[in-house]
Amino acid sequence: MKRTLITGAAGFLGSHLCDRFIAEGHEVIAMDNLITGDLKNIEHLFPLEQFTFYNHDVTNFVHVPGNLDYILHFASPASPIDYLKIPIQTLKVGALGTHNLLGLAKEKNARFMIASTSEIYGDPLVHPQTEEYYGNVNTIGPRGVYDEAKRFQESITMAYHRFHGLDTRIVRIFNTYGPRMRLNDGRVIPAFMGQALRGEDLTVFGDGSQTRSFCYVDDEIEGIYRLLMSDYTLPVNIGNPNEITIKDFAEEIIKLTGTDQKIIYKPLPKDDPMQRQPDITKAKEILGWEPKVGREEGMRKTFEFFKGLSKDELEKTEHRDFSNHNKK
Repeated sequence: MKRTLITGAAGFLGSHLCDRFIAEGHEVIAMDNLITGDLKNIEHLFPLEQFTFYNHDVTNFVHVPGNLDYILHFASPASPIDYLKIPIQTLKVGALGTHNLLGLAKEKNARFMIASTSEIYGDPLVHPQTEEYYGNVNTIGPRGVYDEAKRFQESITMAYHRFHGLDTRIVRIFNTYGPRMRLNDGRVIPAFMGQALRGEDLTVFGDGSQTRSFCYVDDEIEGIYRLLMSDYTLPVNIGNPNEITIKDFAEEIIKLTGTDQKIIYKPLPKDDPMQRQPDITKAKEILGWEPKVGREEGMRKTFEFFKGLSKDELEKTEHRDFSNHNKK
């Protein structure tokens, strides 16, 4: 039985990865310090003999007894609310955490994957974004703590690959959605759905002309799994190239939820990217992968998940407030 360590395992993507690797017959060692993760995302796995959970912060020394075949480093705040609130921890998990886990992978001779992000492209000057694009990132802006943490992850991972011969993979994840997202994480889909369910107007930042490309979680996990099992060591974009403006997307949410809320507009946060669309040519050619779930189907499944949340969970939602970060 293959043994796989997944960090950030109680988070949105991490928990779905745990499910996938259990289904593939792996023994899964899950690790999370629960700073943004939630045990309810993986509690259904606790009775399984092939599942173990460690409540641990990977910025500290990481020890896992026994052999490991794969290490997937998915521990990191991934939303503006989180990484603007805990900027130092965001940088540390990208730097110290990645270094610790690379060292563990070297010790165990395990294949290592990092979860990079489309945010390494910053506010892109190239559209759509290919893996060869270096990005347009403000290193000292409020978003820089996340962008640079991810860019450093890629650099140190490639350094271990080239210098130590470590078997590594880099997945650049674009906007992903689906069940187990947190309503209070500040990302556009849970923000819109939370507002709709509470009967609030939908908040669009800027004029709504900025674009995003949303990938359903099942498709994202499939792409990640295929990349890990491939022999390709350079970064690969995994996302859905079906692009939509935020204004049009807000109108889709209003139609989906059957509500009559209005769209209200607020100032655009500093360095918020105006365009986000992956070029997935490499994923198609190397992995034979492309998204299968359309946005209408994926959003319906996601809305059903959010409708099942308790009233308390809906009411404790945090609202995105970037006013301090728009000041000059």
